[in-house]
Amino acid sequence: MSSTQPLGRTAARPLRVRDQAREAAALIAFSAATASCLAVALLLLTHLGSQG
Repeated sequence: MSSTQPLGRTAARPLRVRDQAREAAALIAFSAATASCLAVALLLLTHLGSQG
């Protein structure tokens, strides 16, 4: 049994490995930026809280 599909029946092309790697790198960068911004915001809040 073949795993290939006829040309007319494919809904979308599967992503290439480099496209998947690019998406993974973008997700990692977004996650790192979000975590960094949250950490800086929490540090700023704790610093301002200890001032008053």
